[in-house]
Amino acid sequence: MRRPHIRSLAVAVAVTTAATSLAGTAFATPATGTEHATATAASATSVVSAARAAALAHSSATGVSQGDELRAEDVMIDPEGARHVRFTRTHQGLPVLGGDLVVHLTGKLAYAGVTRAADHTVRPAATSAKLSADQAEQKAATAAKGEAGAAELVVDARDGGSALAYRIRVDGSSVTEGSGSSTVVIDAVTGTVRSNTPDSDAFLSPELVDTLRERGEKLEPAADLGSRSAGTPASPRSATAARYPSTAHGTGKSLFVGQIPLTTTRTARTSYLLKDPTRWGTETRDAKGQELETFGRGKKITTRNDVFGNGATSSRNSAAADAQYGITKTLDFYKNTFGRKGIENNGKGAHALVHFGKKVANAFWDSDCDCMLYGDGDGDMFKRPLVVLDVTGHELTHGVVDATAKLEPTRIDAQGNQYGEPGALNESLADVFGVNVEYFTNNAKDKPDYLIGEKLGLDQKFLRRLDHPSLDKLEGTIDYWSPQTYDAEVHSGSGVSSHAYYLLAEGSGRKTIGGVTYDSPTYDGSTVKGIGRTKATAVFYRALTRYMVSTTDFHGARVATLKAAKDLYGQSSTEYRTVDKAWAAVNVTAANTPTAHR
Repeated sequence: MRRPHIRSLAVAVAVTTAATSLAGTAFATPATGTEHATATAASATSVVSAARAAALAHSSATGVSQGDELRAEDVMIDPEGARHVRFTRTHQGLPVLGGDLVVHLTGKLAYAGVTRAADHTVRPAATSAKLSADQAEQKAATAAKGEAGAAELVVDARDGGSALAYRIRVDGSSVTEGSGSSTVVIDAVTGTVRSNTPDSDAFLSPELVDTLRERGEKLEPAADLGSRSAGTPASPRSATAARYPSTAHGTGKSLFVGQIPLTTTRTARTSYLLKDPTRWGTETRDAKGQELETFGRGKKITTRNDVFGNGATSSRNSAAADAQYGITKTLDFYKNTFGRKGIENNGKGAHALVHFGKKVANAFWDSDCDCMLYGDGDGDMFKRPLVVLDVTGHELTHGVVDATAKLEPTRIDAQGNQYGEPGALNESLADVFGVNVEYFTNNAKDKPDYLIGEKLGLDQKFLRRLDHPSLDKLEGTIDYWSPQTYDAEVHSGSGVSSHAYYLLAEGSGRKTIGGVTYDSPTYDGSTVKGIGRTKATAVFYRALTRYMVSTTDFHGARVATLKAAKDLYGQSSTEYRTVDKAWAAVNVTAANTPTAHR
């Protein structure tokens, strides 16, 4: 689930370059050489200054007004010379929810346009709160059924509003699965709950879990049936001049993809830690059945022989092997494809906690923990941990979205189900890049395809699919946009942009790819010829990182991908025209853009 607030992280301005293809080096951070890094930092500072000045000079377009301050979160420099600066905003010193924007500059630092979340001037009618912070905290605790932290005054500019409000984190919320934390926003004048959002993103929605229970369906993920022996001790290394810690090459005996190589850390002659020093210290730990949201409290996973798991749930390390494998493959996909160094592109590793909680039948990306959380299943409907590769790729992509556009649902109901197009776009991007993690990994025991959750053991053989989303009857995923999509449940609505992506990549009609048969329809009966997965993925990634913000909906995504295609291939290119055709084929066009976007 997306947090409704702007991340309060200390931002180091990173200069990055964009991908022109999946094989290129895009998003490369500054070199480690002091002189080069200093020069690059100075260049980034000048870009930020120019973008901030441009935002003020073009206030009628950017919506930046007197009393606003802009804080740079990311600086992106494209190979073709364009610059983009992503900002968060404060108004009169108060954080603005939904106030994010990206200012676009030419290579000569001239203003070239803006992508903004709030389409109105942020100026709350009330300048002083009628509720006290204590009263707001009590209301938040009641709403989220947990323990409220300190209330912070903010301006809530989401959904066309401009209200003075309190933002409160509530821990131990009983309305979230696994009793995680929630962020509650309370109107500082009326005392109404403006939003109540779990801080973790669950793979399975409450509505889907209820549907599965009503149908009496049990998830039986297809485990690998290879060797389940505990493994033999690793070959002794030479004791001569041994230094620890050192990089080691171990083995995982996983639940879902068989025996896999794992890069680990050797901490002593016969002690190995499930931590990858070659991927910025990416590590998986054991939550020991506790509902931890702090990675450091997890138990380190070690073995004496550098073998982790036995291919069955009888070993606690089997799930850990799957998790670590999936996370490292996801990191490799983003780095090798786009040059992205870590989920937040900050050169830091990813973390995971397996065996999270007791009978937790889900997997989560937790944006407060900045880590993956994997439950073990409930022992009834969910028999095994959801440590499947595309689940991990999907959930970690929520982390990438959280570090870039921060797409958020427009509302969340009392059961925790999310609604609205920006949230649906978030889910779609997680599916799109989750699929690409499978293609990148190309593991024979989890063959890549355009399906999500195909190894979960569902009766319909998948959870969602990109070519013909409405074949999913569990979540009622839709193929095409309509005005009703605005308030669709996010997994249901995700089909619109997932379908557009598939059409862009592979085209319409019936075909067999990698042994899987697809048959992708179009809204208008048109024929779309795809440009290939490589180019389609480059377009969607460029659109996410440059041209999407927290409120981007499907029509905004169309504009974002057209701008990305223009950047990468030119406005007169086949790729650009195909992007337009793919969106038209799911009924997202310039002509039916909602009035608010015109």
